[in-house]
Amino acid sequence: MSLLFFGKDPNTDEDHCPTVWVDDETADLVLQGWKTDQTTEEKCLTFGPIPDTEAVIRIPARMVDQIRKACDAAERSAAELR
Repeated sequence: MSLLFFGKDPNTDEDHCPTVWVDDETADLVLQGWKTDQTTEEKCLTFGPIPDTEAVIRIPARMVDQIRKACDAAERSAAELR
């Protein structure tokens, strides 16, 4: 697996940064974010359970541009995999 790095949240320190990557073999987005608060998680649970292997994370809106670029790269990679 090779991860293509697209960026860290520019407004956080180097140790606690929401980050976005794309797995160039599967075209999956890989996201690191802040754990959500209990209220947010409870609201998410109204749509269904959150399995133990999954997590609800929060990514700041200021990272939309980085995520958009990662989505474009993931879309290109997925097209190559077809």
